[in-house]
Amino acid sequence: MKILVYSSKNFEIPYIEEANRKKHQLTFTKEVLSSKTAIKAIGYDAVSIFSADEACFITIEKLKEFGVKYITLRSAGYDNVNLRAALRSDIRVANVPEYSPNTIAEHAVALLLALNRKLIESNDRINRYNFNLDHLIGFDLNKKTVGIIGTGRIGTVMSKIMHGFGCKLLGYDIEHNAELVKNYGMTYASLNDLCAESDIISLHVPLNTETHELINKDLIDKMKDGMILINTARGSIINTKAVIEGLKNGKISALGIDVYENEKGIFFKDHSRDIPKDNNLMILNAMPNVLITGHHAFLTDEALTNIAETTIINLDSWASGKESENELTEIN
Repeated sequence: MKILVYSSKNFEIPYIEEANRKKHQLTFTKEVLSSKTAIKAIGYDAVSIFSADEACFITIEKLKEFGVKYITLRSAGYDNVNLRAALRSDIRVANVPEYSPNTIAEHAVALLLALNRKLIESNDRINRYNFNLDHLIGFDLNKKTVGIIGTGRIGTVMSKIMHGFGCKLLGYDIEHNAELVKNYGMTYASLNDLCAESDIISLHVPLNTETHELINKDLIDKMKDGMILINTARGSIINTKAVIEGLKNGKISALGIDVYENEKGIFFKDHSRDIPKDNNLMILNAMPNVLITGHHAFLTDEALTNIAETTIINLDSWASGKESENELTEIN
């Protein structure tokens, strides 16, 4: 098949080419898929997209018109794809449901440790030959209460890591994980109770109508004073303005995020020579108790390998006339 790979990054191309082994005709473009760039897919059987691409209703309609029959995502999340429109247009969609839960969970822990032990600020001081230790005090994770919102694949790994630190685990999810309850001492609680009791909260839920701005002012007001919030899931799960207010009034002592509510059009590009236009991002960047990484929690050799291999497996299935085991439907 002929595949146009949108939003291709230099670091991922070798992984995709290695997994493909010249089976499919791949064309890489740095362009982001949108209703304007969909025209580039004329003559292709399939497109491969990433989280920054937009496969909305209009884009799907155009892809159908241009003869595209398949969309394979190089991500687990698929909130950027209008599945209803794709099904109606007979365009089949598949994702990478599990590329490496350890990768994301370990990044969340890295954010937490760096914030708690003030590693960035400490290193900045050392770079200026300032060895003063004032205002660098952290705390032991041992015996602290960690709230895990979303105990699926990634949340499970995060829970096990925090259990290793000797933390008490509180969980919130529609489905309870019996393994975490039995072997790791997790207690499931209501969202309000979890927020009231947790010293640290880590988010691991998908973005949907139920989780959009789940972390809002009302919920933040219920949180334990001085808690730490970590988000490696999706940016829009938190209301950025409400979180900024929580940081200002001390309800949230530190924030670690790999995703941002308005990251589209900002992340994955070099804006170092641009004048910043996003006020909330400017405020967060200016806060010493905020650590932001640019949606790179997935950036490990293992995860990139798995993403590439699963992407090609999806294409192989379709090329042979079979349904991919990772295929998405409206009811997913």
